[in-house]
Amino acid sequence: MKRKLHSYRNNDPLARLCLSEDQATYEAREEDELPKRRMPFKLIDLFCGAGGMTLGFTKAFGHHFKSVWANDFNKFCVETYNANFGNHCIPGDIVDLLQDPSVEIPKADVVIGGPPCQGFSLLNKNRQDDPRNELWRPFLEVVEKADAEVFVIENVPQLLGTFEHGEIVGAAETLGFNVWSGKLCAADYGVPQTRWRAIILGSKRLDPALICPPRRTHFNPNGNGHQNSLDFSGNGDYLPKPDEWRTVRDAIEDLPSPVGTEIRKESPPLDLHFGRTPTPMSLKRYKALPKEGMNRFHLQKHAPDLTPACWIRKKSGGTDLFGRLWWDRPAFTVRTEFFKPEKGRYLHPCQHRPITHREAARFQSFPDSFIFKGTKIEIAKQIGNAVPPLFAARLADIVYVVLTHKNKK
Repeated sequence: MKRKLHSYRNNDPLARLCLSEDQATYEAREEDELPKRRMPFKLIDLFCGAGGMTLGFTKAFGHHFKSVWANDFNKFCVETYNANFGNHCIPGDIVDLLQDPSVEIPKADVVIGGPPCQGFSLLNKNRQDDPRNELWRPFLEVVEKADAEVFVIENVPQLLGTFEHGEIVGAAETLGFNVWSGKLCAADYGVPQTRWRAIILGSKRLDPALICPPRRTHFNPNGNGHQNSLDFSGNGDYLPKPDEWRTVRDAIEDLPSPVGTEIRKESPPLDLHFGRTPTPMSLKRYKALPKEGMNRFHLQKHAPDLTPACWIRKKSGGTDLFGRLWWDRPAFTVRTEFFKPEKGRYLHPCQHRPITHREAARFQSFPDSFIFKGTKIEIAKQIGNAVPPLFAARLADIVYVVLTHKNKK
């Protein structure tokens, strides 16, 4: 019997992006046909930020996981997390919290999180001895205290192959974990953004290398071309073909022009759909780049009088600076200062302005209903630093398989 998809998938912004999910799996979830656990797996999220990773593991994509404890150093992140997941995110430095006898780490099945990645980032030129590289140690200490069976670390791709990466894997193996590491692109999993991240997944049960990386749900139509369905069963039961990458158009075309320059006292999505007041020079520069895909090199070619001298002196690199997005491609990596075009490819495809907070949140696959707390600068940091929920959901699929495998005879 053919199932009918619920109509709300076409109305909710996140649901529109969720079209990436394996259709059979999605419909089975909708019809309550998947095996159910009596209780969800318990989840701890460290360095949780706004909670994008928790969202991908929990209520946005099923109820196989339940967050029981979380931590972040930033008080605005803590407020955002608690507003969306319940009042169990604890503020403070995780190193200090682990030394505080009054702080009890609850038992959990899985620990997830992204130890601050600035130490590995290419944007950090003094990263060799950055002490933030060592924050994976308290992460694994929480894994041990929680008696977790699985952990997931998310970080920048530059982590892979470093000495610290080797230390993380070695320390995890000493604790009894099998470990898989890999570099994944969020666009391959339904996120309208070509965001590359390093993932380290550890399991005390099933070796994650047997099922990682997660099966891609989307593909680059300008890359390998046609993607065939795969028959893993041998009896003609094919997995659906991946969809094409989700695009800027898919994510934000329905939004009107932004109004004002501050957080708006309106319902989502308009609350975070505000702009900036550009200087006359900035506006001239925007208008000098009228076509999709243009960047600072086009500005220098067509309007050298509007081009900053430092850009003229810099002959290479930074091709995305002051760049316009393409309507029919994914967005580029959304960072914390997406509202500044000089920081990356953040100009709207056709309007003479940088992208708004709401547009950035959609590029990260946050639903409009997600609550962000703090100033507009703090919210921008939360959006730019987040793990895209749709991407996290595909990691959650893998973790669910790992955790349920131990029950099979």
